[in-house]
Amino acid sequence: MCSIEQAIAAFSPSLPLVIAYSGGADSTALLWHCARKWPGQISAVHVHHGLQEAADGFQRHCENYCTRLGIGLTVLPVNAQAQNGQSPEDAARIARYAAFASLGAPFIALAHHADDQIETFLLALSRGAGLPGLSAMPAARQRQGVLYLRPLLQVGAQDIRDWLHANGIGFVNDPSNQNLQFTRNRIRAQLLPSLRATFPQLDQTLGRSLAHIAQAQVLLDEIAETDFQTICVPPQGPSIRALQVLSKARQGNVLRYWLRLHYQTTPSEAQLSELLQQIAHCTTRGHQIHLKLGRGYVKREGNTLSWYNP
Repeated sequence: MCSIEQAIAAFSPSLPLVIAYSGGADSTALLWHCARKWPGQISAVHVHHGLQEAADGFQRHCENYCTRLGIGLTVLPVNAQAQNGQSPEDAARIARYAAFASLGAPFIALAHHADDQIETFLLALSRGAGLPGLSAMPAARQRQGVLYLRPLLQVGAQDIRDWLHANGIGFVNDPSNQNLQFTRNRIRAQLLPSLRATFPQLDQTLGRSLAHIAQAQVLLDEIAETDFQTICVPPQGPSIRALQVLSKARQGNVLRYWLRLHYQTTPSEAQLSELLQQIAHCTTRGHQIHLKLGRGYVKREGNTLSWYNP
């Protein structure tokens, strides 16, 4: 763990840089520090989700604060209504990242902090996630042509708020953060305080575990990349025969990698298990494969697999 000043001192992004600015405490602190460290090189983007009456007030606050700092602000309205089978959090996140990608900025800094990291891990654990989910959020990740940077992952939420209060810097409080209907809010308000009372060193020890998990995922991705080069000849998808040579563990690993890398989708454990069974039984030309996988479907085309989202 470190202070926000230490985190910003160690942050060396490519410039110019866009800050994702909600008006809340974390993005306010990040915006202030970056605008001061790189004057004239920082701009901000605010996503207007339109999900609550306070959203217009959030936008006005962001506009006023950016005017005070002398930096440009782009407001992106989105439709963040959840579709069938989507949680409100997932719908808002998908809409937000789509809006960020539409901006055309190569680098965007996000204000996720150490508490967000722990909450993300616990949320993934409750859903039975694999290593990609359990490794939580990386400090940098490429997504839809944008490099997202998270310089505050080693800074605690309370430390950020203490710094803002000490320096008299105002921010907005999103009332939806108090709604215990949302699992993440219950983790923050009920589970984390109990865990920290039981394990006072939780933040430090869990941080080390997350680093180990992330390292393990890097190794799995390296194996998946090697296997992918063997089983896939672009523009075709994975070869069924080449997959059958691999162990089931490596089949699952490379298929997850293929879907995540090319289609930004993740199959459930049950979906992937069914696909692996179908691959094992696919010994004749007449054996067909057409299965739900992630947000779309995988099907057999000759000796290869393809994925599509109707």
